Amino acid sequence: MRPRSVAFIGLLAIVIAVLWQSPAPAQTWTPPRTPDGQFDLQGIWDFSTITPLERPAALGDRQFLTDEEARAFEEAENRRLNRDLIDPAKGGVNYPPGGVVPYNEFWYERGSTVIETRRTSLIVDPPDGRLPPFTPEAQKRVDAQEAAAREDQLGRPRADSWEDRPLVERCIVGLNEGPPMIPGAYNNHVQILQTAGYVVLLTEMIHSARVVLLNGRPPLPSGLRQWKGDSRGRWEGRALVIETKNFRGQTNVRGSTANMHLVERLTRVDADTLLYEFTVTDPTTWTRPWTAAIPMRRAPGPMYEYACHEDNYALRGVLSGARAQENQPRGAAP
Repeated sequence: MRPRSVAFIGLLAIVIAVLWQSPAPAQTWTPPRTPDGQFDLQGIWDFSTITPLERPAALGDRQFLTDEEARAFEEAENRRLNRDLIDPAKGGVNYPPGGVVPYNEFWYERGSTVIETRRTSLIVDPPDGRLPPFTPEAQKRVDAQEAAAREDQLGRPRADSWEDRPLVERCIVGLNEGPPMIPGAYNNHVQILQTAGYVVLLTEMIHSARVVLLNGRPPLPSGLRQWKGDSRGRWEGRALVIETKNFRGQTNVRGSTANMHLVERLTRVDADTLLYEFTVTDPTTWTRPWTAAIPMRRAPGPMYEYACHEDNYALRGVLSGARAQENQPRGAAP
């Protein structure tokens, strides 16, 4: 055998040995499917986080935090939000005049960490991480609402009847259940169920079930409006896209109106992560659409009922208290 051939065989043996000992390349994760062929999004998902919807103004154009900055932000924000540190009975500070502490810290489940990307806001568009400016008409509407609230001795909204009270107080629609789903103080879970032609999103807050049709049925007429709007879904690749219109005016997102058009995207990223993205379009409120992205984490079950209903005694107390306040001399202590 020629020396050159011997050298080649030796080199080949070394290459084979190295390849044999090297770890196998990472496999691309393939999402499971339901029996009818849909990508499987089912399970209970947690969307709690301490990352704010809007980027704090002090961060300017900073889209991401460093690891050190993220830890410092989490520590400061968790301390600021801790209800036990607000309660004056426990040595708290920054107690609002005339305010109360409805729950102590035990009852809160707002999330204590920022999202894994360390993005400074959940809003990803506009690039500044903040809600777009109001339209002139929307600004007048907001100013009028704020002026009406200031007329009350404690700055509270009107309470002439049950119709004046917010839907969350009446246990009809929760602040964070949406749609869209936005992290709040507690109950930041959603359970997703799938069957042929339908997807159901059962939110923990107020325990409302939103049924999304995938069977091609046309949307409801524009005059038929619902608390959670009218949702229709479709698949675009691995993403479930849900379009919702026909909201009622009382269901609003940061000041939106019944004209809001919502597009949500749910994409299974890995076995334990579901990426939730949504775009809000309402030309009667904002000068342009805006988009937010929230990574949801798989959570253990079961998800217990949040037993809130409109027959709670609080609503009667609020209206009775408002009547008693109206009978007091103007400027008297409540």
